[in-house]
Amino acid sequence: MHKDIQIHVDPGRGSEFLGHLEQKHFLFSLVLSYTETCTIPGITIAGKNPEMLQYTPPADAEFLNFGYCKCVDAIPMTPDGKPTPGLLTKTALESASISNVVINAGSKIAPMMPYFEMGLPFGKNIAEEQAMSPDTVSHAVEYGRMIGRSLGSSTDCLVIGESIPGGTTTAQAVLTGLGFDAKVSSSMHDNPLSLKSKIAATALQRANSKEPFDIVSAAGDPMIPTISGILSTASSQTKVILAGGTQMASVLAFAKATGYNRENVAVATTSYVIDDPSANLVDTIRQIDKVPVFGVRLALGSSKIPGLKAFADGYVKEGVGAGGATLAAMLKVGINSEELLGLTEAQYVDTISRSQTLPGS
Repeated sequence: MHKDIQIHVDPGRGSEFLGHLEQKHFLFSLVLSYTETCTIPGITIAGKNPEMLQYTPPADAEFLNFGYCKCVDAIPMTPDGKPTPGLLTKTALESASISNVVINAGSKIAPMMPYFEMGLPFGKNIAEEQAMSPDTVSHAVEYGRMIGRSLGSSTDCLVIGESIPGGTTTAQAVLTGLGFDAKVSSSMHDNPLSLKSKIAATALQRANSKEPFDIVSAAGDPMIPTISGILSTASSQTKVILAGGTQMASVLAFAKATGYNRENVAVATTSYVIDDPSANLVDTIRQIDKVPVFGVRLALGSSKIPGLKAFADGYVKEGVGAGGATLAAMLKVGINSEELLGLTEAQYVDTISRSQTLPGS
């Protein structure tokens, strides 16, 4: 098996899952969403400043497809210049010629490019009010099922990533509300878990019951029911990789209510999330449903570029489906983490130079 892929939870089924996908056809889908929860001070660094957070999802989608952003002048960055994990995703997909589609599931700003439009409102700040109406949750699942049916029929493996600032906080609330002992990860070096838990507790007081739809309506975000819907129909036709960390754990937890074919489902993330001492992704997945969890080892710790090396030092860690996209590239063309590092560094340099020469920059 590939030296850069670790298998957790169910190694036997994980090995079988990977073996089935070597040199096969992959399709990457990126679900864009937004929760006003991200505006709470100290929750996220997924943007240069709070005002820019709403642009992060569409900018990630644009960058993935154009190599630059249309809705903003530069690629999404942390306040101190660490790049979007979409840089890793773009590099991986291009290295293996894997195509992607974009799904707008409640992003506050729409990307300036073709995409699937779900027609969903963005999520509210769960510290202050209900995340979304029960109807919105139902529509997200229903529309997700429609998209999953279409995408699942067109590939050997559908890889689903997300971009939603503040999404680990809503994930914490949903996982807690559904009864799981979960500690979510963070884009920040020092994970503000106590703040997330406090917000989760406040949000869950609004839930009308312990039913999954009520929990997500009170404390979730539009991404969670959307991907759950996609997962339910796509997994009945093909392999599906939930590409992300603890946010995908919340998707899987809610998806127990919407249904899926567990034989066709796995979670893939970066080793940085697996190794995060403040989170417990593998244990959380084990509690929810013993589907394989793949930890993809990246070589960013060897990078000479500080913004990339920071991923290995506990910053950002994952996002925009980076772990799953990398896994897909490794399975399709056999590329390894060292080769991907070289391509990622070249992509980074090209992106920075390009952003400095774009009109208006």
